[in-house]
Amino acid sequence: MAENVKVKDNINPEHYKCGKMEVIDIMIDQLSPEEFKGFCKGLIIKYLCRADHKNGLEDYKKAQWYLNKLVEVMSK
Repeated sequence: MAENVKVKDNINPEHYKCGKMEVIDIMIDQLSPEEFKGFCKGLIIKYLCRADHKNGLEDYKKAQWYLNKLVEVMSK
C-alpha cells in the first residue's frame, strides 16, 4: 500500500474530526456525565441491534468504539 493513500475509517471518519475538536470531545465537554453515559449506551444498543441486519462486523466495531470511549471517560 502506498504511503500517501488514505484508508477510509468507517468507525471514526474524517468528517468527525474537522475543526479544532473532535465531535466526541465536544459531546464530553457539553453533556453531563449522565447524559454522555446515556448517549453512549444508546449508540451501543443501536449498533448491536442492527449489526446482523445492516453492516455486520462494522456495527460491532462501532458499538465497541463507543463502549471503549464510555469506559475511558468513566475511568477518569
